[in-house]
Amino acid sequence: MLPVGNGRGIYNSTLMIRDRMIIQTTDRLRLIAGTQALAAAEIKDRAKFAKLLGVVVPEIWPPNNLRDVLGYLYGLYREHPEWEGWLAWYAVRIDNDYPILCGSIGFKGPPDERGIVEIGYSVLPEFQGQGLATEMVAAIVQWAKNQSLVTRIEAETNIDNQASIRVLEKNNFVGAGAGAEPNTIRFLHRS
Repeated sequence: MLPVGNGRGIYNSTLMIRDRMIIQTTDRLRLIAGTQALAAAEIKDRAKFAKLLGVVVPEIWPPNNLRDVLGYLYGLYREHPEWEGWLAWYAVRIDNDYPILCGSIGFKGPPDERGIVEIGYSVLPEFQGQGLATEMVAAIVQWAKNQSLVTRIEAETNIDNQASIRVLEKNNFVGAGAGAEPNTIRFLHRS
């Protein structure tokens, strides 16, 4: 078991199950890498999406910051099926009576020519303030570090988002100056 900042652990590092699904599991979460089939169902058939993931999908899904990019992600999965694991991951809360979709995390794409990846994440409002984002980031960082092409992991967050800044700091990210977008800070992971 690998320790994370809050004492919880990451285990079953990466599993390949069902139809090539990539899964990262923690004490409270199952992170499932997106696929073309999942992205299509997420857009077109909520019941099928829930069945494919084996979860309850809250009415407020997807998070606001993902709503406008679902079609774009689906297009990327169609054009680049080899990018599975390098785009969206679904965060499923598994420590209660039933598995429920609670957030999303992922990468902006595969490692660039220098081996750099950038992560982003979001937790639905009803699941915020419970340490789930910290656990999600710890799990996805561990997964990325186990991929041979990754040399550096980065993240960017709004300068006013203290909760997100704290999540990154708890996961050994350090500030590295202004981000690419206005009012953002770039963070680098310290291995």
